[in-house]
Amino acid sequence: MQVESKVIKGLVGNHAVAYAVKQAKPQVLAVYPITPQTTMLEKLSEYVESGELKAKMIRVESEHSALAAVYGAALAGSRVFTATASQGLLYMTEMIYWAGGQRVPIVAAVATRAIASPWSILDDHHDFVSKRDAIWIQLMAENVQEAYDLTIQAFKISEDKRVLLPVMMGFDGFILTHTLEKVELLPDNVVDAFIPPRDFNLIDFSDPLGIGQVASPEDYIYYRYEAQRAMERSREVITEVERDYEDITGRKYGLIDCYMCDDAEYIIVSMGAWSGDARVAVQKEREKGIRAGLLKVRTFRPFPKDEVKQIVGKSRGVVVFDRSVSYGSGGVLANEVKSASYGLDVPIHSVIAGLGGKDVRPLHMEKVLDDLALNQLEDERWLL
Repeated sequence: MQVESKVIKGLVGNHAVAYAVKQAKPQVLAVYPITPQTTMLEKLSEYVESGELKAKMIRVESEHSALAAVYGAALAGSRVFTATASQGLLYMTEMIYWAGGQRVPIVAAVATRAIASPWSILDDHHDFVSKRDAIWIQLMAENVQEAYDLTIQAFKISEDKRVLLPVMMGFDGFILTHTLEKVELLPDNVVDAFIPPRDFNLIDFSDPLGIGQVASPEDYIYYRYEAQRAMERSREVITEVERDYEDITGRKYGLIDCYMCDDAEYIIVSMGAWSGDARVAVQKEREKGIRAGLLKVRTFRPFPKDEVKQIVGKSRGVVVFDRSVSYGSGGVLANEVKSASYGLDVPIHSVIAGLGGKDVRPLHMEKVLDDLALNQLEDERWLL
């Protein structure tokens, strides 16, 4: 049943995520400031100081310590949250793998930002996609509303006992973190019902054991197998959570989102904030008589292989826009789409763009779609 009383506020992305975290009521927070995430930390600190969020904010000296702190708290039964970006996520990396390998329910927000060197504080997706093998569920928001909604959903997904995996919610640095948008917020009591307090821990305090012990080869591969099974089970759980959320809000979510895909001959695949630009490009192409469509990837891990293959298989050509590169291999998202589409006789092209915050507009996407329709698009193009 949809909520009748709607609360509308103008919020920048960082504040929308902070508001969602406040409503989720984590008991422990540990966040180290880094651009463009810092104002989220400041807002969370305000909530704790004012008593609006009854949580322990642990002051740490680094991102590595931030994740170590919430890792320990989550093992002991607390709902936890952290956030970071770029070099900070890299500094967290050792603990990122610990949390994933131990299957600890943690929610982290990543304000995506380019990685040095050269130095940049602006947006691309290299930080976020670099953790694709760390056993974390990874969700990516298109706009501020999605950043709010996906943060709330992340807590429910992570703590589902069929999953018990950490969840990373990515949203584009500055493009979303510092952009003011109209956001429809849920009442606190509705969020309370949607994600009730966590009622379990991962340690039996009556018979405490060491955590992170050495595993024999026979056990190690078994743990990794169980992690893969949990990641595969999460597809169903994510879908269930999204349907429940749609029942409450009327906002439809899924592993992917398709725009004008039903009769599309040419498909743009995107992930993140520039999906809005891609929609505009699709509309412009339709006005020119080119049947274009948009396939937006919202869940990067687990990757929606079946859904992507089904949409790609109906088209005559696909172009994947990437804000990240696996150097020596190609666009990271493009490689995922190509792998998912194995066996299809559909050309899949990669466009590398927007790295380090370089501006990409709908007209750039239009030009690429025009070239795709004319069969004049190379396998990999860089928009320099």
